[in-house]
Amino acid sequence: MKHVVTHDLTPEQAKKAAESALAAYTEKFSKYSPKATWVSPTRANIAFSAKGMTLQGALELREKSFELDLEVPFLLRPFKGMALGVIEDEIKVWVKRAKAGEL
Repeated sequence: MKHVVTHDLTPEQAKKAAESALAAYTEKFSKYSPKATWVSPTRANIAFSAKGMTLQGALELREKSFELDLEVPFLLRPFKGMALGVIEDEIKVWVKRAKAGEL
C-alpha cells in the first residue's frame, strides 16, 4: 500500500519532522514494538507488531512529499482507509510543528 503526503518543507525540516515523529511514536507506542531504522539519509524502514501480526514498510523523504509504502496483511485491509486518514493527519501535525520551528 503506497500513500503520498505532500509538504512544503525544506529537506532539513522534512528530515527533522520525520525523525521527531518516529522517535515520539516509538516511545508512545512501545507496547507494539515499533522500530524505525534509517537505511539512507532519506529512507527509513519501519515496523510494528499488533495482535500477533507484524506490519512493515518504509518512509521515503522526497523533495515535496513523504512517501509511505506499507505491507498490509489481508486481514487488516478493511481498515486501510481509516489508517491512512490517521497517518496523513499525523504527518500534517509534524509538518506544522517543523514549519513553526518547534522541532
